[in-house]
Amino acid sequence: MSLILAIESSCDETGVGIARLRPDGSVELLADVVASSVDEHSRYGGVVPEIASRAHLEALGPTVRRALAEAGIGRPDVVAATIGPGLAGALLVGVAAAKAYAAAWGVPFYAVNHLGGHLAADVYDHGPLPECVGLLVSGGHTHLLHVRSLADPIVELGSTVDDAAGEAYDKVARLLGLGYPGGRALDDLARTGDPAAIAFPRGMTGPRDAPYAFSFSGLKTAVARYLEAHPQACTADVAAGFQEAVADVLTTKAVRAATDLSVSTLLIAGGVAANSRLRELAERRCAAAGVELRIPRPRLCTDN
Repeated sequence: MSLILAIESSCDETGVGIARLRPDGSVELLADVVASSVDEHSRYGGVVPEIASRAHLEALGPTVRRALAEAGIGRPDVVAATIGPGLAGALLVGVAAAKAYAAAWGVPFYAVNHLGGHLAADVYDHGPLPECVGLLVSGGHTHLLHVRSLADPIVELGSTVDDAAGEAYDKVARLLGLGYPGGRALDDLARTGDPAAIAFPRGMTGPRDAPYAFSFSGLKTAVARYLEAHPQACTADVAAGFQEAVADVLTTKAVRAATDLSVSTLLIAGGVAANSRLRELAERRCAAAGVELRIPRPRLCTDN
């Protein structure tokens, strides 16, 4: 059995996880410790790279020690770290620390792609990953992927041509006065609204549009213009209408990709995968299409 210590520092959260890889390929999560600097960024309405890098420097040592204590081990057999994509300075802090720990312990270092890590997190909840279509949705990324296995190259089917879905969530949340980060607050507000009250546009859904591409900048602009024209609008209905538009496009294209490729599993990962409406709509549409749906628990959807 191998003990793996992994460091995540691609954005504003310093994550250290320790896992045990068993001979049968199953994985046991022994520790998952996260130190977030989100409160330092919230006053600016978004992540400030220099603040994120400094926060990683301060948090990494204590976070590693907490993870080792939580797992009850002295040292791992392997050290891994996110090498990208992400904020360059933040990544540098995590990779440098991981390489230093690996050298001090005399164990191998492995570099991990951040997006692949989001997909791989599902194995903790549902076991080895079969061939699937992966919908990866987060604050910085929106991709449809064909995943034959985690050991094979991942093929991109399509991605956003402008804003990521999570980025649109944060921007609309600010328009609604919900602060940063706004994904969870907007989701909570949307649950109290009527998703059919306001019909917001669905980007990249025309007959000539790329079937697996996404666009959310037009939706964000439509929400801004609606609020300008209707200053007394019910914010819960605005949130619900926006969320319905995002979830509708994401799930429609993801299920279509699975059926087009004759793939029987859809995996949704990334921070936006924690969204309640996305999960509900994906479950319903996958059931109708005969596609197995896999989504990690919300804690494993976000950076960890």
